[in-house]
Amino acid sequence: MADEERISTAPDGANGAQPSHRSDLFARQRADLAHLRQIGRYRTLSPKSGTDFSSNDYLGLAASDELNRIARDIVADGVPVGSGGSRLLRGNCSEHVALERFAAEFFASESALFLSSGFAANSALFATLPQTGDLIVCDELIHASIHDGLRVTRAEHCVVAHNDASAFESAARAWRRDHPEGRIWIGVESVYSMDGDSAPLADLAVIAERYDAVLVIDEAHATGVLGPMGRGLSADLPRRDNVISVHTCGKALGCEGALVCAPAVVSEFLVNRGRGFIFSTAPSPFIAQLVHETLLFVGRSDYLRAELAANVRLAAQLLEPLGALGGGHIVPLIVGDDRQTMAIAGALQDAGLDVRGIRPPTVPPGTGRLRISITRNVDRTDIVRLAELLADLLP
Repeated sequence: MADEERISTAPDGANGAQPSHRSDLFARQRADLAHLRQIGRYRTLSPKSGTDFSSNDYLGLAASDELNRIARDIVADGVPVGSGGSRLLRGNCSEHVALERFAAEFFASESALFLSSGFAANSALFATLPQTGDLIVCDELIHASIHDGLRVTRAEHCVVAHNDASAFESAARAWRRDHPEGRIWIGVESVYSMDGDSAPLADLAVIAERYDAVLVIDEAHATGVLGPMGRGLSADLPRRDNVISVHTCGKALGCEGALVCAPAVVSEFLVNRGRGFIFSTAPSPFIAQLVHETLLFVGRSDYLRAELAANVRLAAQLLEPLGALGGGHIVPLIVGDDRQTMAIAGALQDAGLDVRGIRPPTVPPGTGRLRISITRNVDRTDIVRLAELLADLLP
Protein backbone atom coordinates (compact mmCIF):
# COMPACT_ATOMS: atom_id res chain seq x y z
CA MET A 1 0.00 0.00 0.00
CA ALA A 2 1.30 3.43 -0.88
CA ASP A 3 2.13 5.87 1.85
CA GLU A 4 -0.57 8.23 0.62
CA GLU A 5 -3.19 5.47 1.00
CA ARG A 6 -2.04 4.57 4.52
CA ILE A 7 -2.26 8.21 5.60
CA SER A 8 -5.70 8.64 4.10
CA THR A 9 -7.16 5.67 6.03
CA ALA A 10 -5.65 6.54 9.42
CA PRO A 11 -7.40 8.84 11.86
CA ASP A 12 -6.27 12.48 11.70
CA GLY A 13 -3.16 12.90 13.78
CA ALA A 14 -2.59 9.15 14.37
CA ASN A 15 1.07 8.15 14.84
CA GLY A 16 2.06 11.82 14.70
CA ALA A 17 0.96 12.21 11.06
CA GLN A 18 -0.50 15.55 9.98
CA PRO A 19 -4.15 15.54 8.83
CA SER A 20 -4.27 15.09 5.06
CA HIS A 21 -6.83 17.86 4.66
CA ARG A 22 -4.82 20.55 6.44
CA SER A 23 -4.14 23.58 4.29
CA ASP A 24 -0.87 25.49 4.21
CA LEU A 25 -0.91 27.31 7.53
CA PHE A 26 1.25 30.10 6.13
CA ALA A 27 -0.23 30.37 2.64
CA ARG A 28 -0.98 34.08 2.95
CA GLN A 29 2.54 34.80 4.14
CA ARG A 30 4.08 32.79 1.29
CA ALA A 31 1.87 34.61 -1.20
CA ASP A 32 2.88 37.97 0.19
CA LEU A 33 6.58 37.07 -0.01
CA ALA A 34 6.11 35.92 -3.61
CA HIS A 35 4.45 39.25 -4.39
CA LEU A 36 7.36 41.13 -2.82
CA ARG A 37 9.79 39.19 -5.02
CA GLN A 38 7.71 39.95 -8.09
CA ILE A 39 7.68 43.71 -7.53
CA GLY A 40 11.34 43.94 -6.44
CA ARG A 41 10.71 44.62 -2.75
CA TYR A 42 11.79 41.33 -1.21
CA ARG A 43 14.30 41.79 1.61
CA THR A 44 17.02 39.56 2.99
CA LEU A 45 19.60 39.93 5.72
CA SER A 46 23.21 40.25 4.63
CA PRO A 47 26.39 40.48 6.73
CA LYS A 48 28.59 43.53 6.92
CA SER A 49 30.90 43.68 3.93
CA GLY A 50 32.79 46.37 2.07
CA THR A 51 33.42 50.03 2.77
CA ASP A 52 30.77 51.52 5.03
CA PHE A 53 28.41 53.83 3.16
CA SER A 54 25.25 52.49 4.80
CA SER A 55 25.50 52.48 8.61
CA ASN A 56 24.33 55.06 11.13
CA ASP A 57 27.73 54.88 12.85
CA TYR A 58 28.37 58.48 11.84
CA LEU A 59 31.25 59.17 14.24
CA GLY A 60 32.88 55.79 13.60
CA LEU A 61 32.65 54.79 17.26
CA ALA A 62 30.85 51.44 17.18
CA ALA A 63 34.04 49.41 16.66
CA SER A 64 36.49 52.10 17.74
CA ASP A 65 39.50 51.74 19.99
CA GLU A 66 38.04 54.47 22.20
CA LEU A 67 34.79 52.60 22.97
CA ASN A 68 36.58 49.27 23.26
CA ARG A 69 38.88 50.78 25.87
CA ILE A 70 35.94 52.27 27.77
CA ALA A 71 34.13 48.92 27.63
CA ARG A 72 37.16 47.03 28.98
CA ASP A 73 37.43 49.44 31.90
CA ILE A 74 33.73 48.98 32.70
CA VAL A 75 34.11 45.19 32.68
CA ALA A 76 37.19 45.49 34.90
CA ASP A 77 35.14 47.53 37.36
CA GLY A 78 32.69 44.63 37.68
CA VAL A 79 29.62 46.37 36.26
CA PRO A 80 26.92 43.70 35.64
CA VAL A 81 26.09 42.71 32.09
CA GLY A 82 22.45 41.94 32.83
CA SER A 83 19.90 43.85 34.89
CA GLY A 84 17.91 40.80 36.00
CA GLY A 85 14.48 42.37 35.73
CA SER A 86 12.39 45.39 34.87
CA ARG A 87 13.27 48.75 36.39
CA LEU A 88 10.24 48.51 38.69
CA LEU A 89 11.32 45.14 40.07
CA ARG A 90 14.99 44.47 40.77
CA GLY A 91 16.38 45.79 37.49
CA ASN A 92 16.90 49.40 38.54
CA CYS A 93 20.68 49.74 38.88
CA SER A 94 22.89 52.59 39.98
CA GLU A 95 24.29 52.79 36.43
CA HIS A 96 20.83 53.62 35.04
CA VAL A 97 20.28 56.31 37.64
CA ALA A 98 23.72 57.86 37.09
CA LEU A 99 23.27 57.90 33.31
CA GLU A 100 19.87 59.55 33.56
CA ARG A 101 21.16 62.19 35.95
CA PHE A 102 24.09 62.98 33.66
CA ALA A 103 21.98 62.91 30.46
CA ALA A 104 19.52 65.40 31.92
CA GLU A 105 22.42 67.76 32.57
CA PHE A 106 24.09 67.07 29.21
CA PHE A 107 20.92 67.66 27.16
CA ALA A 108 19.73 70.53 29.42
CA SER A 109 16.45 68.92 30.45
CA GLU A 110 14.79 68.51 33.82
CA SER A 111 14.93 64.72 33.62
CA ALA A 112 15.97 61.80 31.43
CA LEU A 113 14.72 58.23 31.17
CA PHE A 114 16.75 55.41 29.60
CA LEU A 115 14.94 52.86 27.42
CA SER A 116 16.14 49.88 25.42
CA SER A 117 15.97 51.49 21.95
CA GLY A 118 14.83 54.52 20.01
CA PHE A 119 11.93 52.47 18.68
CA ALA A 120 10.83 51.60 22.21
CA ALA A 121 11.16 55.22 23.34
CA ASN A 122 9.17 56.72 20.47
CA SER A 123 6.40 54.15 20.52
CA ALA A 124 6.06 54.42 24.31
CA LEU A 125 5.95 58.22 24.22
CA PHE A 126 3.18 58.50 21.65
CA ALA A 127 1.21 55.54 22.99
CA THR A 128 1.31 56.81 26.58
CA LEU A 129 1.49 60.60 26.93
CA PRO A 130 -1.31 61.94 24.66
CA GLN A 131 -4.72 61.40 26.21
CA THR A 132 -8.34 61.21 25.09
CA GLY A 133 -9.33 64.65 23.84
CA ASP A 134 -5.81 65.47 22.59
CA LEU A 135 -4.45 65.80 19.06
CA ILE A 136 -1.13 64.54 17.69
CA VAL A 137 0.19 66.25 14.54
CA CYS A 138 3.14 64.46 12.91
CA ASP A 139 5.28 65.02 9.86
CA GLU A 140 4.37 62.61 7.07
CA LEU A 141 7.94 61.24 7.01
CA ILE A 142 8.14 60.52 10.72
CA HIS A 143 9.82 57.33 11.96
CA ALA A 144 7.89 54.04 11.87
CA SER A 145 8.28 53.78 15.65
CA ILE A 146 6.09 56.85 16.10
CA HIS A 147 3.49 55.41 13.73
CA ASP A 148 3.37 52.33 15.96
CA GLY A 149 2.65 54.57 18.93
CA LEU A 150 -0.12 56.30 16.96
CA ARG A 151 -1.82 52.95 16.36
CA VAL A 152 -2.62 52.56 20.04
CA THR A 153 -2.85 56.16 21.25
CA ARG A 154 -6.02 57.46 22.88
CA ALA A 155 -5.68 60.77 21.07
CA GLU A 156 -6.76 61.86 17.62
CA HIS A 157 -3.89 62.10 15.19
CA CYS A 158 -3.05 63.35 11.72
CA VAL A 159 -0.01 63.72 9.47
CA VAL A 160 0.89 66.86 7.56
CA ALA A 161 3.17 67.75 4.65
CA HIS A 162 6.86 67.20 5.25
CA ASN A 163 8.70 70.10 6.87
CA ASP A 164 5.80 72.47 6.20
CA ALA A 165 5.47 74.61 9.33
CA SER A 166 2.34 76.28 7.94
CA ALA A 167 0.68 72.86 7.63
CA PHE A 168 1.40 72.14 11.29
CA GLU A 169 -0.05 75.51 12.25
CA SER A 170 -3.16 75.04 10.11
CA ALA A 171 -3.86 71.67 11.72
CA ALA A 172 -3.32 73.08 15.20
CA ARG A 173 -5.48 76.16 14.55
CA ALA A 174 -8.38 74.21 13.06
CA TRP A 175 -8.41 71.68 15.89
CA ARG A 176 -7.98 74.27 18.66
CA ARG A 177 -11.13 76.14 17.57
CA ASP A 178 -13.28 73.15 18.56
CA HIS A 179 -11.11 71.78 21.37
CA PRO A 180 -10.09 74.63 23.69
CA GLU A 181 -9.13 72.25 26.51
CA GLY A 182 -7.27 69.47 24.70
CA ARG A 183 -3.50 69.23 24.37
CA ILE A 184 -1.74 69.32 20.99
CA TRP A 185 1.38 67.20 20.47
CA ILE A 186 3.72 67.93 17.56
CA GLY A 187 5.96 65.08 16.42
CA VAL A 188 9.02 65.59 14.18
CA GLU A 189 12.54 64.34 13.54
CA SER A 190 15.33 66.88 13.79
CA VAL A 191 17.10 65.16 10.86
CA TYR A 192 15.05 62.84 8.67
CA SER A 193 16.45 59.36 8.27
CA MET A 194 15.73 58.84 4.56
CA ASP A 195 15.88 62.40 3.24
CA GLY A 196 18.65 63.88 5.36
CA ASP A 197 16.94 67.26 5.71
CA SER A 198 16.17 69.08 8.97
CA ALA A 199 12.89 70.09 10.54
CA PRO A 200 12.08 73.82 10.92
CA LEU A 201 12.44 73.53 14.69
CA ALA A 202 12.49 77.26 15.46
CA ASP A 203 9.19 77.79 13.61
CA LEU A 204 7.64 74.71 15.21
CA ALA A 205 8.68 75.88 18.67
CA VAL A 206 6.85 79.16 18.07
CA ILE A 207 3.77 77.28 16.89
CA ALA A 208 3.91 75.05 19.96
CA GLU A 209 3.97 78.11 22.21
CA ARG A 210 1.13 79.74 20.29
CA TYR A 211 -1.21 76.75 20.59
CA ASP A 212 -0.14 75.51 24.03
CA ALA A 213 1.35 72.39 22.44
CA VAL A 214 4.15 69.95 23.31
CA LEU A 215 6.93 69.61 20.73
CA VAL A 216 8.44 66.11 20.58
CA ILE A 217 11.74 65.98 18.67
CA ASP A 218 13.29 62.68 17.61
CA GLU A 219 17.03 63.45 17.53
CA ALA A 220 18.05 59.95 16.36
CA HIS A 221 20.19 61.14 13.45
CA ALA A 222 21.48 64.33 15.07
CA THR A 223 22.61 63.20 18.51
CA GLY A 224 26.40 63.21 18.69
CA VAL A 225 26.71 64.81 15.25
CA LEU A 226 25.00 68.20 15.38
CA GLY A 227 24.58 70.97 17.92
CA PRO A 228 27.04 72.11 20.59
CA MET A 229 28.91 69.11 22.01
CA GLY A 230 26.76 66.87 19.80
CA ARG A 231 23.63 67.62 21.82
CA GLY A 232 21.40 67.67 18.72
CA LEU A 233 19.47 70.42 16.98
CA SER A 234 17.05 70.86 19.88
CA ALA A 235 19.99 72.33 21.82
CA ASP A 236 19.65 75.46 19.69
CA LEU A 237 16.15 76.11 21.06
CA PRO A 238 15.64 78.18 24.19
CA ARG A 239 14.94 75.85 27.10
CA ARG A 240 11.19 75.31 27.42
CA ASP A 241 9.02 73.01 29.51
CA ASN A 242 7.00 72.01 26.44
CA VAL A 243 9.86 70.31 24.55
CA ILE A 244 10.66 66.60 24.70
CA SER A 245 13.72 65.23 22.90
CA VAL A 246 14.59 61.60 22.19
CA HIS A 247 18.27 60.77 21.81
CA THR A 248 19.11 57.40 20.28
CA CYS A 249 22.35 55.89 21.58
CA GLY A 250 22.81 53.25 18.88
CA LYS A 251 23.70 55.50 15.96
CA ALA A 252 26.42 58.15 16.25
CA LEU A 253 27.12 57.19 19.87
CA GLY A 254 27.96 53.64 18.80
CA CYS A 255 26.15 52.01 21.74
CA GLU A 256 22.46 51.13 22.11
CA GLY A 257 19.34 52.32 23.91
CA ALA A 258 17.65 55.73 23.93
CA LEU A 259 17.18 58.64 26.30
CA VAL A 260 13.91 60.53 26.65
CA CYS A 261 14.79 64.01 27.89
CA ALA A 262 11.79 65.90 29.23
CA PRO A 263 10.18 67.60 32.20
CA ALA A 264 10.24 65.38 35.28
CA VAL A 265 6.50 64.73 35.12
CA VAL A 266 6.99 63.04 31.73
CA SER A 267 9.53 60.57 33.09
CA GLU A 268 7.34 59.97 36.13
CA PHE A 269 4.30 59.31 33.93
CA LEU A 270 6.19 56.88 31.66
CA VAL A 271 7.44 54.98 34.72
CA ASN A 272 3.86 54.66 35.96
CA ARG A 273 1.90 54.30 32.71
CA GLY A 274 4.30 53.43 29.89
CA ARG A 275 3.72 49.75 29.14
CA GLY A 276 6.84 49.58 26.98
CA PHE A 277 8.87 50.71 29.99
CA ILE A 278 7.01 48.91 32.78
CA PHE A 279 6.95 45.46 31.23
CA SER A 280 10.42 45.40 29.65
CA THR A 281 13.55 44.02 31.24
CA ALA A 282 15.77 46.98 32.07
CA PRO A 283 18.63 47.76 29.68
CA SER A 284 21.98 46.30 30.63
CA PRO A 285 23.77 48.21 33.41
CA PHE A 286 26.96 47.67 31.39
CA ILE A 287 25.38 49.45 28.41
CA ALA A 288 24.06 52.24 30.63
CA GLN A 289 27.57 52.87 31.92
CA LEU A 290 28.99 52.65 28.39
CA VAL A 291 26.47 55.26 27.15
CA HIS A 292 27.36 57.48 30.11
CA GLU A 293 31.09 57.33 29.38
CA THR A 294 30.52 57.73 25.63
CA LEU A 295 28.46 60.88 26.13
CA LEU A 296 31.31 62.31 28.20
CA PHE A 297 33.81 61.40 25.46
CA VAL A 298 31.70 62.67 22.55
CA GLY A 299 30.87 65.90 24.31
CA ARG A 300 34.51 66.88 24.70
CA SER A 301 35.72 65.51 21.33
CA ASP A 302 34.89 68.16 18.77
CA TYR A 303 37.47 66.63 16.43
CA LEU A 304 35.02 63.77 15.76
CA ARG A 305 32.46 66.18 14.38
CA ALA A 306 35.11 68.17 12.50
CA GLU A 307 36.41 65.08 10.71
CA LEU A 308 32.89 63.97 9.83
CA ALA A 309 32.07 67.47 8.56
CA ALA A 310 35.07 67.34 6.21
CA ASN A 311 33.80 64.08 4.72
CA VAL A 312 30.31 65.55 4.39
CA ARG A 313 31.61 68.59 2.50
CA LEU A 314 33.57 66.42 0.06
CA ALA A 315 30.59 64.11 -0.50
CA ALA A 316 28.33 67.08 -1.24
CA GLN A 317 30.87 68.47 -3.70
CA LEU A 318 31.16 65.18 -5.61
CA LEU A 319 27.68 63.67 -5.29
CA GLU A 320 25.33 66.63 -5.71
CA PRO A 321 26.27 67.00 -9.42
CA LEU A 322 25.08 63.39 -9.81
CA GLY A 323 21.65 64.23 -8.36
CA ALA A 324 22.23 63.53 -4.67
CA LEU A 325 20.19 65.55 -2.19
CA GLY A 326 20.58 66.71 1.36
CA GLY A 327 24.09 68.06 1.79
CA GLY A 328 24.40 66.44 5.20
CA HIS A 329 25.63 63.13 6.56
CA ILE A 330 22.57 61.34 5.13
CA VAL A 331 22.67 61.62 1.33
CA PRO A 332 19.66 60.31 -0.62
CA LEU A 333 20.05 59.73 -4.34
CA ILE A 334 16.62 59.15 -5.88
CA VAL A 335 16.55 56.49 -8.60
CA GLY A 336 12.80 55.88 -8.76
CA ASP A 337 12.33 52.32 -10.00
CA ASP A 338 12.71 49.71 -7.24
CA ARG A 339 14.52 47.12 -9.36
CA GLN A 340 16.91 49.65 -10.83
CA THR A 341 17.61 51.00 -7.35
CA MET A 342 18.58 47.56 -6.10
CA ALA A 343 20.60 46.78 -9.22
CA ILE A 344 22.75 49.89 -8.74
CA ALA A 345 23.15 49.14 -5.03
CA GLY A 346 24.16 45.58 -5.90
CA ALA A 347 26.75 46.77 -8.41
CA LEU A 348 28.29 49.08 -5.81
CA GLN A 349 28.36 46.27 -3.27
CA ASP A 350 30.06 43.99 -5.81
CA ALA A 351 32.69 46.71 -6.19
CA GLY A 352 33.28 46.69 -2.42
CA LEU A 353 31.21 49.74 -1.43
CA ASP A 354 28.37 49.00 0.98
CA VAL A 355 25.58 51.23 -0.32
CA ARG A 356 22.02 50.06 0.32
CA GLY A 357 18.90 50.58 -1.76
CA ILE A 358 15.75 51.79 0.00
CA ARG A 359 12.32 50.91 -1.40
CA PRO A 360 8.69 51.40 -0.43
CA PRO A 361 7.08 51.18 2.05
CA THR A 362 10.08 52.72 3.82
CA VAL A 363 9.92 55.57 1.30
CA PRO A 364 6.97 56.73 -0.86
CA PRO A 365 6.21 54.77 -4.06
CA GLY A 366 8.27 55.89 -7.03
CA THR A 367 11.07 57.27 -4.84
CA GLY A 368 13.34 54.22 -4.54
CA ARG A 369 16.73 55.56 -3.60
CA LEU A 370 20.29 54.93 -2.61
CA ARG A 371 20.69 56.03 1.00
CA ILE A 372 24.34 57.03 1.19
CA SER A 373 25.58 57.44 4.72
CA ILE A 374 28.67 59.57 5.29
CA THR A 375 30.66 58.54 8.36
CA ARG A 376 34.16 58.66 9.83
CA ASN A 377 34.51 55.05 8.67
CA VAL A 378 35.46 56.30 5.18
CA ASP A 379 38.15 58.62 3.86
CA ARG A 380 38.64 60.91 0.88
CA THR A 381 39.73 58.06 -1.42
CA ASP A 382 36.56 56.08 -0.63
CA ILE A 383 34.28 59.04 -1.35
CA VAL A 384 36.03 59.82 -4.64
CA ARG A 385 35.72 56.17 -5.72
CA LEU A 386 32.02 56.14 -4.85
CA ALA A 387 31.40 59.20 -7.00
CA GLU A 388 33.31 57.71 -9.91
CA LEU A 389 31.35 54.44 -9.79
CA LEU A 390 28.03 56.22 -9.48
CA ALA A 391 28.82 58.36 -12.52
CA ASP A 392 29.13 55.13 -14.56
CA LEU A 393 26.14 53.32 -13.03
CA LEU A 394 23.45 55.98 -12.94
CA PRO A 395 21.15 56.16 -15.99
